Amino acid sequence: MDAIDRKILAELQADGRLTVTDLAERVQLSVSPCHRRLRALEGSGAISGYRAQLDARALGLGFDALVFVTMHEAVRDTVAAFERAVADIEHVVQAQRLFGDPDYLLRVITRDLPAFQQLYDERLTTLPGVQRLSSTLVMKSVVEDRGLPL
Repeated sequence: MDAIDRKILAELQADGRLTVTDLAERVQLSVSPCHRRLRALEGSGAISGYRAQLDARALGLGFDALVFVTMHEAVRDTVAAFERAVADIEHVVQAQRLFGDPDYLLRVITRDLPAFQQLYDERLTTLPGVQRLSSTLVMKSVVEDRGLPL
């Protein structure tokens, strides 16, 4: 990956809807070489997809919580079952396995506190292998959806 590839990636992180023509102009290439580089970046996995960034609050999802999960034991089958179950909960918008304690960090977005409480009581507490859940509310997002450093 060279400097031009990094420029292509930076431009697409800022605006994934750029046409190849606009992208080529911004990175100072003609359209054909820019298109070849773009396809190569997609083929290599450097670009894993394209999507729209949505505003949760504008969609009525104004409640944002972080849930820390401690497992009974971190054995392979339990971890796999937990991760499959978490992946099926649409309100869990991010899930990360951590080193140390707690074992997982989940970012959960719901409509409001009652909706979070229902999700917490009915789904999160019943996840496979969970020993303890601990939650904290997000007061304000300071940095969100920042592009990767190139």
